[in-house]
Amino acid sequence: IPHPSIAEILGQSGYDWVAIDMEHGSISTHQLPDLFRALELGNTLPLVRVAQGQEKDCKQALDAGAGGVIIPMVESAEQLERVRDACRWPPSGNRGVAFSRANLFGKDFDEYIEEAQQPLLVAMIEHIKSVDNLDDILSVPNLTGVYIGPADMSSSYGMKPQFDVKEDPVFSNIKLIAKKANEYGKIAGIHNGTTQYAKEMIDLGFKLVTISSDFRSMSAHAQSVIDDMKDKTKKASKNEAY
Repeated sequence: IPHPSIAEILGQSGYDWVAIDMEHGSISTHQLPDLFRALELGNTLPLVRVAQGQEKDCKQALDAGAGGVIIPMVESAEQLERVRDACRWPPSGNRGVAFSRANLFGKDFDEYIEEAQQPLLVAMIEHIKSVDNLDDILSVPNLTGVYIGPADMSSSYGMKPQFDVKEDPVFSNIKLIAKKANEYGKIAGIHNGTTQYAKEMIDLGFKLVTISSDFRSMSAHAQSVIDDMKDKTKKASKNEAY
C-alpha cells in the first residue's frame, strides 16, 4: 500500500527489512523516497521488488535510496548478469553516476561510491526454467541471494498458485534451492503466508523470509475481529436462552 503511514508502522514494528512491491503493487517511483524515509525511521532496511530487471527499474529504485533490489522471474545467468551490471556504478557495472537521494544528493557521494559497486541483489527463482538453470544462476558473481516465489513456481507446473506449498514438485524445489544456495554461499529466501511455515523454512536453511504483506495482514486482522465478535455474540445469545 503506497502510503508512508503504513511504511512507518511497519518500520517501527521491529522488522529487519520491508520490500516495496513495484511488480504487483500500485506504487510509483516518485513515492519511493517517502516510503523509504518512513521505514528508515525504525532502522528497517527498504528493499524494492522491481517490475522487471530492466536498467531503468533498477537505477530509479537504487537512486531513490533502496538498500537493494529483488528481481522477478530470473531464468538464466545471462539475464542476471545484465541486471547486476545495471545496478552497479562503474567500474563494476554500467549504471549511471549521479547525485541522488541514495548519496544525499552529493553529501555522501564519496561514501556511496563503494556501496554502489555491489548493492544487495536478490534473484527470484519462480519458474521451471529457473530451477533448470539454478547452478548457473547461483554462480553469478556478486549475487547476494535467491528468493522463491511459491505462487508463480506452482503456476509454472500447472498447479494452483499457492504460498505455503508442501506438494511435489514445488516442495522438492524449495528444499533443493535452500540446499544449493547454502552450498554456493548465497542467502536463500522465500515468501511465506504464515509464521508457522516461515519457521519451518528457517529450519530448512532459509535466511531471508517474508511473512504475508501489509494488505493481507490488515485484512486478516479485520476479519478476525468480526469472527471474534460473532463468536461472542453467539455465546451471549446462548446464555440468554438459559
